[in-house]
Amino acid sequence: MATNNNKTPNDFEITVMSSPRPRTPPPLEAASSPAATESTSSTTTATRRTSVSSPGGASSSSSSRPASTAPPRGIPGTAMYSDFLSPFKRHFPWMVPGFVVANIVLFVITMYENNCPQTSATGCLGAKFLGRFSFLPLKDNPLLGPSSPALDKMGALTVAKVVTQHQVWRLLTCIWLHGGVFHVLANMLSLLFIGIRLEQEFGFVRIGFLYVLSGFGGSLTSALFIQEGISVGASGALFGLLGAMLSELFTNWTIYANKLAALLTLIVIISINLAVGILPKVDNFAHIGGFLSGFLLGFVLLIRPQFGWISQKKAPPGYMINCVKSKHKPYQYVFWVISLILLIAGYTVGLILLLRGGNLNNHCSWCRYLSCVPTPWWNCKAQQLYCQSSQMGSQLNMTCTSNGKSKAYTMPGDKQFDLQQLCAQLCS
Repeated sequence: MATNNNKTPNDFEITVMSSPRPRTPPPLEAASSPAATESTSSTTTATRRTSVSSPGGASSSSSSRPASTAPPRGIPGTAMYSDFLSPFKRHFPWMVPGFVVANIVLFVITMYENNCPQTSATGCLGAKFLGRFSFLPLKDNPLLGPSSPALDKMGALTVAKVVTQHQVWRLLTCIWLHGGVFHVLANMLSLLFIGIRLEQEFGFVRIGFLYVLSGFGGSLTSALFIQEGISVGASGALFGLLGAMLSELFTNWTIYANKLAALLTLIVIISINLAVGILPKVDNFAHIGGFLSGFLLGFVLLIRPQFGWISQKKAPPGYMINCVKSKHKPYQYVFWVISLILLIAGYTVGLILLLRGGNLNNHCSWCRYLSCVPTPWWNCKAQQLYCQSSQMGSQLNMTCTSNGKSKAYTMPGDKQFDLQQLCAQLCS
């Protein structure tokens, strides 16, 4: 799941959450489609860019792989024939679990840096047992996590700093940070369910590039549309994996059975996760950008050779098979070239626009509805928070200029409180 800290200091990005589905791969005779196997899951949502989705639920399973036949009699070498029927190499998945560990470690470091007892004037959850690792009150962060300043210090996406200070690295660091316990758990479960299968099928190099570049695309899209507040979460990268599963099914269409069932299941999963993004405080632009990046990257990175071409290379002696001269079909080359051009152009133009301070909302008046649709139950407008404060000794007097509320806080001299957090609480 991804969390998006959209417009207010305490907003977090929501991640795409694919529900737990069987990740143990079934025996492969010819080729198993990550798209098909992933389609076996249904999705749920967790918290913002607080991922994935956006974006989980019960899962249904469908298998899409070419039908196999029994080995012809009289051909020696059972192992050779097994390789002939299972031509695609299986990889041991170590990178995706490593990503999960890295995200959890960074969350722990963020909580240490947050040091709630020393920075919060409104108390902390679990301060007696957790000490400096304790959480902000639920009214300040319902995800059980750190404050916005702590996330900003760790590398959250802050558009103002990207534009004015050229801290472009924040477009990548933000995908490794999370807004709370619920946020990181939802995103990491999604990553395990989706990523391990893809890594088994395609290896750590291609899936690693896919994950990071999709996350970058999601962050870039978010920064071009949502320019207040901070944004963290792996939802853009997770949506990229979903998008790549869909394009992988298209580009390798001829080698899979049950194509339509796999395609429809994937479309339903992706649609549900994207639909969750219209809720407030969810960074759906990160989801959309990550999905589009992953969809194009799938045509570039997850292309498979023709099954017939692989089969003739591994056919046992004396086994007759139709000759296939080309490793890939023509339409695969077309998809590859078009997708690569669009990716390079999109990333280049997007970065130039962002660094020049561009805001795509000025050129697309209806685009804001892609991330939040106003209803009688919630408001999509970003609230600008302004407070006036004065301090005498250890007493801080603060007044919210938006609603006129005032409150006095006792400020011990050995603590440094987050005034922005206090202002957000007073104006909420």
